[in-house]
Formats: sequence, C-alpha cells, structure tokens
Amino acid sequence: MIAPDQRRCSNLLRAVRVEDDAWLSQPEAARQLGVAVCRIGVLIACGHLSPAENPAGNAGVTVISVQAEKRWRDNATIPAKALRLLKDTIGFF
Repeated sequence: MIAPDQRRCSNLLRAVRVEDDAWLSQPEAARQLGVAVCRIGVLIACGHLSPAENPAGNAGVTVISVQAEKRWRDNATIPAKALRLLKDTIGFF
C-alpha cells in the first residue's frame, strides 16, 4: 500500500502522455520562451506549464502550455507580472 503522503506527491506533477506533435522537450520549451532550462522546472512547479511525456516516455511539457505561456508573457502588463510573481512566491512556501 502507498502511504498517503506519497500518493499526494505523485499526483502533484503527474505527466500526461501525449503524441510527439503535442510535446516539447524542456530545452526546446526554454528556447521558445527565451529562458534558462532550469526555469522550465519552476514554471512546471508553479503550474504555468503542463508536464507531459512523449510516446517514448521522455519528460517534457505540452506545446499548448508553452504557447499559452508565451502569449501571456507577450501581453501581460507589469502589474500583472508583479502579481504573478507575488502569487508564485507565496504559493511556493
């Protein structure tokens, strides 16, 4: 039997399996967003990118979530970015 704490943690970052055309590797997602690869992990943890696996079982993110993040970054106002930073910081702890 799995301990309740282990069950809860495994559900937090559950990756869905998607087709290759709906999947991006983390380095490719970082390139498209113009951020460092380590920042992709933070964006996943904060819920801004959706973790995914391709059919081969490689970890990455969904194309849709990267497109949505790019759109948000291109259109968000400075107050919206500041509010998001505050929410992410508070939510992290």
